[in-house]
Amino acid sequence: MQSGMDLNLLVALDVLLDEGSVTGAAERLHLSGPAMSRTLGRIRKALGDPVLVRSGRNMVPTPRALAIRAEVHELVERARALFSADDLDPSELTGSFTLQAEEGTVAVLAGPLLERVAREAPELTLRFLGEGPRDTHLLRRDTVDLEIGVIDEHPETRTEPLLEDRFISVVRPGHPLAGRQVTLDEWAGAIQLVNTRRGRLSGPLDEILADRGRSRRLAGTVPTVSTVLLIVQETDLMGFAAERLHRRLVDRLGLVQVPVPFEPPPLHLSMGWHTRYDADPAHAWLRRCVREVLDDIVDPLESRSGTEGT
Repeated sequence: MQSGMDLNLLVALDVLLDEGSVTGAAERLHLSGPAMSRTLGRIRKALGDPVLVRSGRNMVPTPRALAIRAEVHELVERARALFSADDLDPSELTGSFTLQAEEGTVAVLAGPLLERVAREAPELTLRFLGEGPRDTHLLRRDTVDLEIGVIDEHPETRTEPLLEDRFISVVRPGHPLAGRQVTLDEWAGAIQLVNTRRGRLSGPLDEILADRGRSRRLAGTVPTVSTVLLIVQETDLMGFAAERLHRRLVDRLGLVQVPVPFEPPPLHLSMGWHTRYDADPAHAWLRRCVREVLDDIVDPLESRSGTEGT
């Protein structure tokens, strides 16, 4: 990116990539159509890339634009939060924020986040809601202020990546597979328990096994990671958790990791919010708190992972 790309161009680029339309971006930024077109021209010159190209009656992003889209949005949001922070005194905040996340995420994140909010904004309350069996669009209904999890993109919501993770399999100490490398047949033959809010009986791991001509022994499903881990602690079932996010839960319960004998698919954790809160100082402060608390939770555990390539 050349030095000619200033913050105003980054904001315009962010909106253009979100709208996929010069007209839509002009309306969002309260600019005329010709002014927005000139801004797009400056962005193209700064990036050395067309950014948006016509495909039939629509404009579509170039591969370069798609590659930098998330980074551009994160830069813009961080800049907004930085400039908003000077005008915000968290100690003066009152009322409540509502956050929605899977129960295992709440179990790991809520404690440190509640303590930080209690210190910095003592008159503010956090309400945590669990995930339902289906997408209820609570962000767009303004019932939830911030969602944390694996989030589908929607034009009315913003998402910010928080963490790339992967699934690990865990068992109780003394389980026949605990503490050793296992073959694919041994792993697939273990009686397994998975968590799924929709009660699905197959997922990405099953697709990988099917490609290898295998299937696994599935005992059943439960709604949350926390429930899986509590059941695994007292049975010979094999359960699953996110390697980085849920490491404290796994350690707290004394569970043992069994290396998955193939590369599991990545798990992308993000936070999402409605576009109406993009520039809201209090919401930007909350997002920063979530981001920094999660970093504090995960980073100290990185050196202890030692499971690359399992």
